[in-house]
Amino acid sequence: MEKTPKPGLVRTFGLGMATIIVMSSIIGSGVFKKVAPMAEALGSPVLVILAWVLAGLLILCAVLSIAELAAMYPHAGGAFTWLERAYGRMTAFLYGWSCFTVIQTAAISSVAFVFAGAVNSIHPLPHLPADLEGLSFLGIHPLDNIGAKAVACALIIALTWANIRGARQGGFISLVFTLSIVLCIAFIIGAAFSSPAGGWHTLAVHGAGYPADEFTVVGFITVMFIALRHAFWGYEGWIALGFIGEEVKRPERNLPRAMAYGIVLITVLYVLINTAYLYVLPIGDLLDGLAADQNNIAAVVVMDHLFGKSGALIVSAMIIISTFGCTNATSLVSSRIYYAMARDGWFFRSAARTHPRHRTPHVALIYQCVWACLLVLSGSFDLLTDLVIIAAFVFYGLVVFGVLVLRRKRPAVPRPYKTFGYPVIPLIFTLLCVVLLVVTLIGSPARSAAGLVLILSGLPFFFHCNMSRRQRITKETS
Repeated sequence: MEKTPKPGLVRTFGLGMATIIVMSSIIGSGVFKKVAPMAEALGSPVLVILAWVLAGLLILCAVLSIAELAAMYPHAGGAFTWLERAYGRMTAFLYGWSCFTVIQTAAISSVAFVFAGAVNSIHPLPHLPADLEGLSFLGIHPLDNIGAKAVACALIIALTWANIRGARQGGFISLVFTLSIVLCIAFIIGAAFSSPAGGWHTLAVHGAGYPADEFTVVGFITVMFIALRHAFWGYEGWIALGFIGEEVKRPERNLPRAMAYGIVLITVLYVLINTAYLYVLPIGDLLDGLAADQNNIAAVVVMDHLFGKSGALIVSAMIIISTFGCTNATSLVSSRIYYAMARDGWFFRSAARTHPRHRTPHVALIYQCVWACLLVLSGSFDLLTDLVIIAAFVFYGLVVFGVLVLRRKRPAVPRPYKTFGYPVIPLIFTLLCVVLLVVTLIGSPARSAAGLVLILSGLPFFFHCNMSRRQRITKETS
């Protein structure tokens, strides 16, 4: 008689696959699109490249810090578990709620948007008449750019189905498409630097946004933090491996290594490809090409300049592959947060179910799919990514500072890995998060307020769950 498998998740991923999941959770859209707002803010190719380097180093500081937590608590849900240990249930709940309402689901939605943008580069997607696109509900235009939104939703639904079918299957998709995206980036870099159309002199050409009298110190810090906010979107997903701690083999060894290896490799790729963009086109020309259509992508504009329509089509096809992989990986890992929350009684209880055959959190995946599709209909790429960064860095600062909190609060817990450069490295990143949020609040008060409202909207649900838990415990003990 065939044994019924035990409910729960299975340790499926080794070091290599864990590193692939880190990379595939990160590379997807920012590297192709975020050079535009960064160039607009800084006005200097050299400063744009510097912003990518600084962002990579700062994210590495964060990864070297949270690797200690990942090795201590290799459980599903990652940061949700770590925040609960450090600060208590309310903070952990608000993080998990924010992941569901904006951080992870908006990440899925925005990467799917770039997928749709690449499809549009190959075959123009339909638009509705202007009067329908202009219809507004609470300031939202759900019918605007409807062709791209339909394609993005279709992608999210298809990949949700694939990840319900099995974690190993989702991991294999990540492997195939991560290798494809690395080849895509290598192709763009090689084509750009080998072409006579470019030259190092373009890196010295400033754009319209660069001040004639140079930046003041305060002005430079302000615009650099604005650029860093966009660059951090390119690294968004760096914390994702912790979400699948229960599915990684030898997590105390493999989680820290996979995180560090993945970030270093990605930083190198990002710096090279953004240098390639600005080697081929002066910063002003690049911005003009991107401004022509809201679905345009930097890599496509550069390849179109080098090879004409055929080059742009090739890169568009490559971007379709890469964003497909990123959407898949983000969908795979993010659903584990809601699974972990539900298992502890802090989310819709049905989200704690695992598929009887495939051993995946299928209900959590479905909830995530529905909300991500609604977010696609609600906004644009840049709006979604701004909301992600604003909400995420509130908790990223808390997670990294949690390393210091737990050193004092739980000194006896075994630490298979200890943070490199402690306590300086965690403090650097925590300070960055504070400054980034202050600059964002000043520079984008409306979007900052929207991000904070989405975070705090979970409080009523938290108190409801807390009351339900107490009532259940009272009944069980009476």
